Amino acid sequence: QFQLVESGGGLVQPGGSLRLSCAASGFTLDDYVVAWFRQARGKEREGVSTISSSGVTTKYADSVKGRFTISRDNAKNTVYLQMNSLKPEDTAVYYCAAGQTIVTMHPQLYDYWGQGTQVTVSS
Repeated sequence: QFQLVESGGGLVQPGGSLRLSCAASGFTLDDYVVAWFRQARGKEREGVSTISSSGVTTKYADSVKGRFTISRDNAKNTVYLQMNSLKPEDTAVYYCAAGQTIVTMHPQLYDYWGQGTQVTVSS
């Protein structure tokens, strides 16, 4: 069974950091482009970042550029999202997704999704 499991979310103060992990089971993640999406309450889901299967190509939403870094460890079948200088507007449920696609943040091109992890940025 193909499964993605996110972890690392939590409550953090503004300016703080978190590292999210997306671990795959049942399939080899290094065959896939992986992306992080987020959905805040009452808002539409938005793409945050994506990384190619090799890890060479990455993309970021303008709202997180310079603060978030996506990376992958194919040996561990895991993708990470390092989030620094967090802001209250980063509060959302964060999802990872995997697809055999181009490097894109169009959610409809991703086949497998995790259940999400809550990130709350508040003082």
